[in-house]
Amino acid sequence: VQVETNTHRRVGIWSLDDDEIRWLLDDPERDIEDAFMPYGSQQAVIWQHWQGRVRCSLMKVDTGKETLLSDIPGNLIPLAPIPSSKGSGERGEGAWLAFYYASRQPADLVRCSLADLRPENFTSLTGIWQRTPLSPKKFIQAEDFRWLSADGLQIHGWLYRTQKDTRGTVIYIHGGPTWHSPDWINAELQFFAAQGFNVLDINYRGSTGYGLPFRVAILEDGWGGREQDDIRAGIEALIAAGIAQPGKIGITGTSYGGYSSWWAITHFPPELVAAAAPICGMTDLIVDYETTRPDLRPYSEEMMGGNPSQAPKRYFERSPIHFVQNIHGKLLIIQGAQDPNVTPKNVSEVVEKLDAAAIAYEILSFEDEGHGIAKTENQRTLYLRLNEFFGDAFLAKG
Repeated sequence: VQVETNTHRRVGIWSLDDDEIRWLLDDPERDIEDAFMPYGSQQAVIWQHWQGRVRCSLMKVDTGKETLLSDIPGNLIPLAPIPSSKGSGERGEGAWLAFYYASRQPADLVRCSLADLRPENFTSLTGIWQRTPLSPKKFIQAEDFRWLSADGLQIHGWLYRTQKDTRGTVIYIHGGPTWHSPDWINAELQFFAAQGFNVLDINYRGSTGYGLPFRVAILEDGWGGREQDDIRAGIEALIAAGIAQPGKIGITGTSYGGYSSWWAITHFPPELVAAAAPICGMTDLIVDYETTRPDLRPYSEEMMGGNPSQAPKRYFERSPIHFVQNIHGKLLIIQGAQDPNVTPKNVSEVVEKLDAAAIAYEILSFEDEGHGIAKTENQRTLYLRLNEFFGDAFLAKG
């Protein structure tokens, strides 16, 4: 069984006979995601997150002895031992069925030996690479990139280094914020890298995948707080490492990533953010609260310390719409016209402010999209437009 506490998840054995639980794992430092007993196995699979990746172990439930699986590129989740061909019901030679994915590996079911976890020795059970003209060489490996935020908190992201002459850098901010960018194939980021952009995909405070304290840290400030410092510090770290060039850095993301893109273009200097392409991002947090789906309002209240009437100053100060006069870079606003989460009212309101401040902008609207741009043809249009937008913005900087 799993039990979620205020600080972590416990894993234990629950005896139905005497209604007692014997705890096997009770460690606040462990970010346990799941635990299960595979069919045909005497060991439980313990599935946890560590630094944005999935890391698994096997545990003998009678003794509590745990064996961590060796680290490999990407994420591997053992599902069940594979019966041997002897027909005796034995489990043969440590062969397991597993779920495997990485930044250069589409999600796949594989046969593998847990004693030899080299991905090149995995056997695909779906023949996934025979179903596509692509190959692993077509994808960019996600590299670990770490830096310290303004308050000293360590932040982690995925760095995609283009294999071409660098045209500039794109900062990608995931939505949520209660989510995280995994080490997996993200078509948008791979496209940017293939077009000559370095890409940093940031897992700021508030993201899952790094433990409960990291996830709830965003509640200390609410939206528009130190998680935005995490993003700024990541850009500065790229520049310090010689990976990004001042004035040739853009930012994009959907939902909360769109909000963070708005925040960056209205609060960061142009040498850190020369162009922003917010997608379905909140501009006025009060308008967003009033027009979003009613079931999402409690989430806003949790993040902002109450509703707009209870925390009016915070809602005002954390709304990018009130700082559009600070924009000095290029701006492309992207919106789904049927978005029920971050409604188009966010766009119409901010456009009035932009016009009043004589700030130039472009709009790319998708009439048949909701919260996010999900349809294949629309994604094609979006990616090509973003490539053109960032390329032109950086070219203008010489």
